[in-house]
Amino acid sequence: MLNFHHPDGNISEIYRLNQIKRKGVVKRMMNFKVGITRDFVKPDGSSDLDNIAGTLFDKVGLEWEYIADNTSHLTGEQVRDYDALLVLGAAITEKTFIGAEKLSIIARFGVGYDKVDVDACTENGVLLTIAPDGVRRPVATSIMTFILSLSHQLLIKDRLTREGRWEDKQDYMGMGLVGRTLGLVGMGNIGKETFKLAKPFGMNHITYDPFVNSEDATDVEAEIVDLETLMSTADFVCVCCPLTEDTRGLINEKYLSMMKPTSYLINTARGPIVDQKALTDVLANNRIQGAGLDVFEIEPIQDDDPLLGLDNVIVTPHSICWTDECFELNGKSACQSIINVASGELPQWIVNREVVDSPKLRVKLR
Repeated sequence: MLNFHHPDGNISEIYRLNQIKRKGVVKRMMNFKVGITRDFVKPDGSSDLDNIAGTLFDKVGLEWEYIADNTSHLTGEQVRDYDALLVLGAAITEKTFIGAEKLSIIARFGVGYDKVDVDACTENGVLLTIAPDGVRRPVATSIMTFILSLSHQLLIKDRLTREGRWEDKQDYMGMGLVGRTLGLVGMGNIGKETFKLAKPFGMNHITYDPFVNSEDATDVEAEIVDLETLMSTADFVCVCCPLTEDTRGLINEKYLSMMKPTSYLINTARGPIVDQKALTDVLANNRIQGAGLDVFEIEPIQDDDPLLGLDNVIVTPHSICWTDECFELNGKSACQSIINVASGELPQWIVNREVVDSPKLRVKLR
């Protein structure tokens, strides 16, 4: 005879308690409002985020809307009615929290948070989350796109073909990847994924990262080296670290001068990590072979910036990883973090872990 008793007690009682808990969660979600920054909205009024937010938030009964004003800096007046913010590019400062007593989570669409005052978030009992699971593969793929485009001199050969300079192709031999050295400055989630993608190309892997351990490096067949060794031996120097006070200006004239004349620099992280003037000088004087840049010290890059006049650099508008895959993964990750908090649960990708013990946050979660 089948036993319908739950090992932890009467199944009907457990069912009743679960129903009560579920009703409590649903009630809490119905009182939970999400504000989405308007920089997701295109000029024609449409947004690719509608389907993602609509599917995930509507399913659990969360109220959501785009913030009325589009600004580079969010103020307390703009966000005071929201329990959660889903943020693309807007800056978060101390002014954001003035009068925003309900706010419990800011979910960044992506992994960079250099525009967010993390201490202010913590002081005001607000969780800051990022979406590393959304950018890991797309950004790693972008780095490989730069490596392949640069090593095959893709844009130069495109221009030769369009200009009818067919015979000039003899002057632009590419670089094979087998046996070349791929050096990553920073080996977090994106760096590890880049090494995994690069493995079939037969390259040597080295990395500089003060926070990585030998076990992590061994997993992706990489050697941990100091920055001087990486800059002087890598054929492709790829910047993969976050922008912090320690990494701002890290790749300066000193380190750029160590690079081989046949090497390339790739930056898909943040522009201020690399001294842009020093990089422009080494590129203009052919002291390195070329560069692939998705990020710049000032964005958007100015029309008269000398970088734009160089033939040996590929530039993209901080969007090389902007694919349907990247957008969907980032959107789902950020929305899930908000849903977790609306359910009274802690999300996975918290930046300011110390806020978890904050009395202010605990009150909001209750």
